[in-house]
Amino acid sequence: MSAGVRVGVLVSGRGSNLEALCAAAASPGFPARIALVISNRRDAGALEIAARRGIPAEVIPLGHFGHDERARDLAMRDRLRLAGVQLVVCAGYNRILSDEFLAAFPDAILNVHPSLLPAFGGGMHAVEAALDHGVKISGCTVQLLEPGITDGGPIIVQRAVPVHEDDDPERLRERIHEQEWVAVPEAVRLWCEGRIRREGRVVRIAAPPGATDAPPSQADSLT
Repeated sequence: MSAGVRVGVLVSGRGSNLEALCAAAASPGFPARIALVISNRRDAGALEIAARRGIPAEVIPLGHFGHDERARDLAMRDRLRLAGVQLVVCAGYNRILSDEFLAAFPDAILNVHPSLLPAFGGGMHAVEAALDHGVKISGCTVQLLEPGITDGGPIIVQRAVPVHEDDDPERLRERIHEQEWVAVPEAVRLWCEGRIRREGRVVRIAAPPGATDAPPSQADSLT
């Protein structure tokens, strides 16, 4: 689509969440467009999805910056700003972003994590940890990123997934992915429609425009 909030997507892997977001953005009335995809890996399958969809994409690997993560993040920040990006979505991005990058997009970076946060946050093995702990329900979370504890930002959307007795990490991970494909576009829509309200660390979701059956929010909107 040609109108809407300009979104930048950070990726590292196969790109299934990017594909879901692309499909949503192509639907009538979706309030966002994907302006740029950035990967830290040249072999990320997400780059092929971007190419097929005609979305500008770049590879910005850590090795180009002498493994200086701060320098790499500043380069990504500058490229996103140049593309006019208003909202950043981490869709399977496997690096921890620096505080300087987070500060450049305050309350405007969404991250998807394969657990019901705050459970099993702060690492790349949340699915395995959930199985090791014998949980009966897992799922996914889309949150706002901010400086501080990794995966500790305010929660926007969560979707639950039952854990089966015979699950292994791959089976559970795939069912969680299926819910991520719903949760990520949902969270992007909410942000772009201005319906996310913060009360400290708690996110409230405002009613859609024109709705009359919900009380008005008392919280200030994101700035």
